[in-house]
Amino acid sequence: MRSKILILLLLSWSLGFGQIIDPKETAKRKAEDRTNRGIDRTLDKGLDKVEEGIGSIFKKKNKEEKPKEDKKSSTKKDKNSPKETETIEEDAENSADTKKSAPAKASLQSYTKFDFIPGEKVIGSEDFMQDAVGDFPAKWNSNGSGEISTIHGVQGHWLALSSKGVFYPEFIEDLPENTTIEFDMAVSDDFSEMQSGLKVFMVKKDARNTLFDQFFSTDAQATVIIHPYGASNGGYSKFIAFDKNGQPLVDNQAALTNWKASEINRISIWKQKTRYRMYINETKIWDIPRAIDPTVQYQLLFATYPWTGSIYISNLRVAAGAPDTRNKLITEGKFVTRGITFDVNSDKIKPESYGVIKEIATVLQENSGIRVKIVGHTDSDGDDKSNLTLSQKRAASVKNFLTSEFKIDAERLETEGKGESEPSEPNTTPQGKANNRRVEFIKL
Repeated sequence: MRSKILILLLLSWSLGFGQIIDPKETAKRKAEDRTNRGIDRTLDKGLDKVEEGIGSIFKKKNKEEKPKEDKKSSTKKDKNSPKETETIEEDAENSADTKKSAPAKASLQSYTKFDFIPGEKVIGSEDFMQDAVGDFPAKWNSNGSGEISTIHGVQGHWLALSSKGVFYPEFIEDLPENTTIEFDMAVSDDFSEMQSGLKVFMVKKDARNTLFDQFFSTDAQATVIIHPYGASNGGYSKFIAFDKNGQPLVDNQAALTNWKASEINRISIWKQKTRYRMYINETKIWDIPRAIDPTVQYQLLFATYPWTGSIYISNLRVAAGAPDTRNKLITEGKFVTRGITFDVNSDKIKPESYGVIKEIATVLQENSGIRVKIVGHTDSDGDDKSNLTLSQKRAASVKNFLTSEFKIDAERLETEGKGESEPSEPNTTPQGKANNRRVEFIKL
């Protein structure tokens, strides 16, 4: 009797197991599951698109708990290998398309409509070179996490942001009435459209702790969101401003018409009394006459909330003062600018310098009787002889551009290089070095 019962149980189990692994039924269920999952993904994507269109300053907070099992961030590394280089491309080692290892460089000619004029006095400069790769930068504070990285094919160190957080450069204490903010930015190719981009806050000083705690504030602020689309060119930007009473001043959205995927993009912001301008590379995205409360003291903060991929920022330059080129050169006889910048150890002028050179050219064109000496200066990095030669070449490069692009008579322009011999301030801080890298125009 026991043996019969055992045989029946084994037969029943065998039939049941056979039913589970039946190929036709398994294929049918898998097809149904795949279809259902596809429908769910399509619905989710559609709802996300609607939510993205409606927009909010920190959208999709409900995604905070979203698992990141398949994340392929460009900051992800094998913990047993050294942190030497990163790449902007998603999973570059396994990608068939690795042609974008080094970002393309823009030309000065592409910036012909660029009217951004950097401030005269550098009050904050950051290239993260004093920080070790893998560390969080020593001069910053955050309620999130980030680390210093390198990008394949690009010089320097970068702050890689791949998790939710507010990031505060402690060395920039406040933003004067006239301030310019410039920095380089890139995103990894797996940076999703369905998430939050980089927020750049000009926020009332005592609102910083509120942002740290709540990730949102209606205190006085002028905030721009820069949201590229990863491996695709373009994206969108959102601008939001509140006055000191928490009343909204501006809430609008625009396309990032000149974002270049898998490249380094230059962000330029100009706070001028109540006016706010923001540029991506050479293209002006925002120009809002009344977006800033002139009675408020502002600080600079960054924030982000990515789900996949990373945002990279570096070469931050914050400067005060609105240069009066015409008055200083004509009436005072001298104009000094830190807004003409060059590639590292090179006399090649960076494209974002176009606006400053154009201003100088306009003054020279309108005052055809004056002659000018162009004097180049460097910081103290490197040896004296090399710096002297470099400063001479840079002065000559500015002269050549004025003559070739703006048809200024070469006989009106002299050049000289002084290297590191006449610092405007000690070369002991990044800000000091940035202020010593300058070009002077002296009326003869």
